[in-house]
Amino acid sequence: MVTKLKRFLIGRPMKSHELANEKLSKLKALAVLSSDALSSVAYGTEQILLVLITVGAVALWYSIPISFAVLGLLAILILSYRQTIYAYPMGGGAYIVAKDNLGTTVGLVAGGSLLVDYILTVAVSTSAATDAITSAFPVLHEHRVIIALLMILTVTILNLRGITESATILMYPVYLFVFAVFLLIIGGIYQWMTGNAHVQPPVYGAAVPGITLFLLLRAFSSGCSALTGVEAVSNAIPNFREPASKNAARTLIMMGFILGAMFIGISLLAYVFGIAPKADETVVSQITATVFGRGIIYYFIQAVTALILFLAANTAFAAFPLLAFMLAKDRFLPNMFMVRGDRLGFSNGIIFLSILSALLIIASQGDTENLIPLYAIGVFIPFTLSQAGMMKRWITKRLAGWLLPFVINTIGMLTTLTICLIFLITKFSQVWTIFLFLPVVIFAFKKVNEHYRDLADELRIDVTTEKPEKKGSVIVIPVAGITQVIRNTISYAQSLSDDIVAVYVGFDDEEIKKMEKKWAEWDPGVRLIVLRSRYRSIVRPLSRFIDTVEWKKAETDHVTVMIPQFITKRWWHNLLHNQTSLLLRAYLFARQDVKISTVPYRLKK
Repeated sequence: MVTKLKRFLIGRPMKSHELANEKLSKLKALAVLSSDALSSVAYGTEQILLVLITVGAVALWYSIPISFAVLGLLAILILSYRQTIYAYPMGGGAYIVAKDNLGTTVGLVAGGSLLVDYILTVAVSTSAATDAITSAFPVLHEHRVIIALLMILTVTILNLRGITESATILMYPVYLFVFAVFLLIIGGIYQWMTGNAHVQPPVYGAAVPGITLFLLLRAFSSGCSALTGVEAVSNAIPNFREPASKNAARTLIMMGFILGAMFIGISLLAYVFGIAPKADETVVSQITATVFGRGIIYYFIQAVTALILFLAANTAFAAFPLLAFMLAKDRFLPNMFMVRGDRLGFSNGIIFLSILSALLIIASQGDTENLIPLYAIGVFIPFTLSQAGMMKRWITKRLAGWLLPFVINTIGMLTTLTICLIFLITKFSQVWTIFLFLPVVIFAFKKVNEHYRDLADELRIDVTTEKPEKKGSVIVIPVAGITQVIRNTISYAQSLSDDIVAVYVGFDDEEIKKMEKKWAEWDPGVRLIVLRSRYRSIVRPLSRFIDTVEWKKAETDHVTVMIPQFITKRWWHNLLHNQTSLLLRAYLFARQDVKISTVPYRLKK
């Protein structure tokens, strides 16, 4: 039943050689990897206006130069990550760049920040989409956590079905959103040029009392939330069809042009139509209502906007498993993140991401607004470290034509560092946890790496000198009586060794005499050792006996404890029996010098 449900939800298992068919074309990759970045158009301009409106509507004209500054930073980031794609074609983005050029610890800061950012991306995106739904249908507001969890479950199943299949499905809503935004921009420009815009916008260049450089920097940093997700393409290069680097670079450029055009278009329309932020209506909604009225086009644009906010989570599902794979490959995360699932995706990473983001939704009760600054700083820390890493690379290698890329990366690093500092200063009460969380994550990474190094050192073998040691074998069989289970175990043991001893633990003299008499009558060809337990413990006397056997036989024989066990036909039958064999195995697993073997006997009734 479980297998059938899994096949229905996820699909048939795929053969390893089918991995080549799971690579993405540029159009599909653009849909999968840019949904987070493109969705930020829905709130990027609004974040700028929310800061400027604090000093009055007259200050809203500053949104235009600030938007162009954000556009300039986007261009720098696109050019920088394009260089990263060609320099590091195996993917990994900021983590690989920082680790390779600035050291392992700095690389882990970038990698840890990105992992946290992807978890927050899923939580914030699904919560934003839930808010859009509950705004339209207020009766659903009290069920927002369930709705958000259902969204996460939907995206998880979609990604477990394979990256190609999820990309094929996601292409339509993503490109529908792009079409909707450009329809809005074109319609708005037409209305403005034909003189149908009857709203008087703030005077451009007007003096604004109380405006400060710090406030403008705050507005700029808030607008930079539109740049989240830009790094996803450079992280996911292995998912592209060959030539992977070339296709990834072109996809990044396409994403940059589309994102830049949509963002600056929304910002210009917000200015020319005199849009100011409202608590109960988004800026995009106000622009749409002004341009098209509250008709069918309005509801179409609002619907696809809500849909893209939900699908923004998919960028994290595409990038998180690959980054986790990179960290696991370098032995900073468990090996399970390197395992491909039935549909050839890194399913453990997908499931892990969905669980953590679901827990975050539950913990915050679906209200993740306070997490947005943490979400933004989680993006700009890797941005800064990636730019700094590329600067170091250009200085160190001094490849032909290195000066211009170095200047681009320097400007980018200084800008993203400034944004980080502004976030830290202005939103410290909301982002201070990053100073606790990142050290803990890096400590965990290093402890995992330390374990794998110690394990490798201990398991490493010198093939020229260290050969297998040929020894005999003594088999110890714990018995609780004379049954088919014991007969089955002794039969198997006799096929492996002649040195076999059965051990029985008794609690009183009558019980012991009865067992000795019955064993003598049965005479299986195996000697029986009887141990008396004064405290009704089975494991303790057995363990002492095994210690004695191992002490006497260690030089000449391997000591194997062969545990008889019957397997019940129905799971609940296990509740009716003692689990002594489980306790004995649990104790013996910690022993280096004793081998454990379980011989099952399957019951038919």
